[in-house]
Amino acid sequence: MYIKLETTRLDYFRNKQSEIRAELFQGIVDSVAAGEANASQVGKRIVLPSSFIGGPRDMRRRYLDAMSLVQRFGKPDLFITMTCNPEWEEIIEQLHPGQSHNDRPDLTSRIFRAKLQDLKDQLFKKEIFGKVVAHVHVIEFQKRGLPHAHILIILIGDHKITLSDQYDKYVSAEIPDQSKHPILYELVKKHMMHGPCGELNMKNSCMQNGECKYHYPRDFSSQSIQAKDAYPIYKRRNDNKTMLLRNKILNNQWVVPYNPYLLTCYNCHINVEICLGIKAVKYLYKYIYKGHDKVAVNIEYNEGGRLVNETKNFQDARWVSAQEALWRIYEFYLNEIYPAVINLQLHLPNQQFVSYWKNQDLSKLIRWDHVHKTMLTEFFTLCSKIKEADKSKQKKNQEKELLYCELPDYYVWDSTTKC
Repeated sequence: MYIKLETTRLDYFRNKQSEIRAELFQGIVDSVAAGEANASQVGKRIVLPSSFIGGPRDMRRRYLDAMSLVQRFGKPDLFITMTCNPEWEEIIEQLHPGQSHNDRPDLTSRIFRAKLQDLKDQLFKKEIFGKVVAHVHVIEFQKRGLPHAHILIILIGDHKITLSDQYDKYVSAEIPDQSKHPILYELVKKHMMHGPCGELNMKNSCMQNGECKYHYPRDFSSQSIQAKDAYPIYKRRNDNKTMLLRNKILNNQWVVPYNPYLLTCYNCHINVEICLGIKAVKYLYKYIYKGHDKVAVNIEYNEGGRLVNETKNFQDARWVSAQEALWRIYEFYLNEIYPAVINLQLHLPNQQFVSYWKNQDLSKLIRWDHVHKTMLTEFFTLCSKIKEADKSKQKKNQEKELLYCELPDYYVWDSTTKC
């Protein structure tokens, strides 16, 4: 059913673009100069626009939006990954006899979203880690179907995590004391122990070229310290605490970093990492916006030149699980960013994109004042108006001189009147 719904949306873009063309303004002028005034013969077509949620252009736009948050607010402080637990009581008690969670993707999707909404309340309303100035999160779906969320958080000024002494306040990478914290001990054992891999199990899925791609087992460390790469070295004391897991004895070297409070609250794999250096920023943002898993590639060759059909390429190369299908049918958000980011147009003179109907007369189109105006050209117009008003008043400009990127803080762009 979801594929049907998505196909109708893709058909809309495909059919709409058979009627609408888009071309650089200068390209239209060149076509008219060459004697081609028929709009149906000019312009690009069958592209998948950024307005299609989940498409490659949409994901790239969101990645760039997220990077702009760093430019404004600084590097992220926390990176949280939360994965659905198919053994949550809310799921188990709703299953009919003989059913497993795989039989009820509607349950796993809805209950995971409810848990995620509660986690967002904890982070952004109750501010358990401090006051959040900006955040971004993305929902992904594993091939076996379980949804998981990646959340990046930027804390405000005094709440930012800057010293290694603060790391232990937010993140633990040790086995808890079983006698003092029996519930937490069982949760760490169930959700937050990696492997075993390496010498203990060379066939584990994380093994690549004889090494664990997640770098386990980690080295012992008597205290948390700042490292040179993306993440800190967390405190992992050699305190002889062990647990038996998958017939192997594991110690603190195998613990995935977690926050004890969140782990106890949500009873699922919930990895909490502190983002250390600016080096990690681009990787993290690209990681959470990497887009859908691709399962097929189609290469065609045509002597006469092939029309690039982005809609077909996207449709043919996707892996859709039942959980993702239900998530989209319920119209749950795939991603969220705060605060909102405004996209500002940039182009060279007469290199702006112009949309037009396939039967339009291009010679008339290029004379319309409307197609000459863009967000960038009207910014220059605004600057000249302010300067002219200044001269007429015969006084110094009292208004703040704004850069283009600062404009949305003070002005709203009206796309209808283009001013």
